[in-house]
Amino acid sequence: MPVNTHDGDARRPPFNAAAARRLREALGMTHAHVAYGIWAAYGIQLQPVTVASWELGESAPTEAELTALAGALWCAPAELLSAPGTLREHRLALGFAPADLARWIGMDQSAYERLEDGGPWRGTERQAAALAEALQLPRPALLRCTGQEEQLAELLTSAATTRWQGFVRPVGKLAPLPKELLQDVLQQLHDEYHATMAASLSWTGGDAPDESGRAGRDFLGGIVAEFWRLAGEAEPPR
Repeated sequence: MPVNTHDGDARRPPFNAAAARRLREALGMTHAHVAYGIWAAYGIQLQPVTVASWELGESAPTEAELTALAGALWCAPAELLSAPGTLREHRLALGFAPADLARWIGMDQSAYERLEDGGPWRGTERQAAALAEALQLPRPALLRCTGQEEQLAELLTSAATTRWQGFVRPVGKLAPLPKELLQDVLQQLHDEYHATMAASLSWTGGDAPDESGRAGRDFLGGIVAEFWRLAGEAEPPR
């Protein structure tokens, strides 16, 4: 089970306690064996009770401790994580150090670390493509993890509620889909939004604009997911 983190542990990865216990037991190791393996190979001194606490979901390892635990259990870090959702979690799942990943995508390490901390994406299209390749991120996850999903949502909202034709190019810069596919998706979003508004008015006989507004807001609230679904690139549930 994932461990809930508090203010001081906000940077700790989403640890899968059940997986850690299962992997240790499969190897026939005790908590003391794991603690010793971590110390011997990585120089991190832990008490066996700490390893037990991780497995009980009472605490979670730091990034360095997670890497060491994976080594002690002869597994990949990804096997000790719940489904990654953030850029940091995707990096940890594949065992990259920040410096190595920054070098791979051609970005200054401090700039990359600011991105992990929630800073805005200031990289190039080439760097974005390299990041997606290195972390095996589909396009929806890349935009979400780099903080560009909100910008996409704003563009899609405008495309659905006004004239979609004017948003083909700006949306295409964020989501580089084939032009014909992008045009088709934006037109479908536009048509779906207006059909939703018309249907909600017909349900109420045209006398409840609040219901129409609510239906429209609900549609726009899920517009990014609908965009990727129509484009055939829906992200699997996390």
